[in-house]
Amino acid sequence: MAIRLGDEAPNFTAETTEGTINFHEWLGGGWGILFSHPKDYTPVCTTELGTVAKITPEFKKRGVKVIAVSVDPLDSHKGWISDINETQHTTMNYPIIADPDKTVATLYDMIHPNADDKFTVRSVFIIGPDKKIKAMLTYPMSTGRNFDEVLRLLESCQLTAKHTVATPVNWKKGEDVIIPPSVSDEQAKQIEKNGQLEELRRRATQLERLMTDELWTALYGLGRVQSAAGDRAGAMTSFREAVSVIESERSKLGNTSLKAEFLAGKRDVY
Repeated sequence: MAIRLGDEAPNFTAETTEGTINFHEWLGGGWGILFSHPKDYTPVCTTELGTVAKITPEFKKRGVKVIAVSVDPLDSHKGWISDINETQHTTMNYPIIADPDKTVATLYDMIHPNADDKFTVRSVFIIGPDKKIKAMLTYPMSTGRNFDEVLRLLESCQLTAKHTVATPVNWKKGEDVIIPPSVSDEQAKQIEKNGQLEELRRRATQLERLMTDELWTALYGLGRVQSAAGDRAGAMTSFREAVSVIESERSKLGNTSLKAEFLAGKRDVY
């Protein structure tokens, strides 16, 4: 049975490399991405799953859970994970569904007989918090997916689910969007106003972070100069003030290793 945009994502219970799941319960109230791969241990699939492991933090930042599926059994998946980790220089951090009886593959129409009657094509399903299919991509088994495009598509789906807008060709997050003709002039003005406010808040946060970073840098630099000049008391004052900036504004600072090292060993710097 074909699955279409706007359909409810079929629910199922399955074994995964992270235990048994009920799919809808596993998704919870957030976004999800389900993607299939034809077969374990194949080179293209290995690069894909390794890449997704590396960019999983990007999905998490967007409130998205990622899960893979193939028609291979659980033991095969578990052995393959070691191969993915070793060859792709990563650590698998999301589950793989074992679907040897093709239950999930059939529910999501992942097997295309004219391509192959045994293995799944490379399908991607983006699922919203309402459990509805928001977007689908299908690649042949011979072509690896572009996960930069999957991220771009996801961001468009999330934006357009929240606001009455559309995204133009090659759109990327932060770029201009289109207000559909069906939206009235008054609604359009309100959308534009809301968008401007959101952009102003984003820029204000960036400026605040920049100012905090510059203040920390100035205090830290002053402390080093004072220390080199033999002004121990002045250096201690500057370093303490730098520590105070970091500790009071920690959530706004860029996560640089220098700041982390300074905090960890701040007493030794004196």
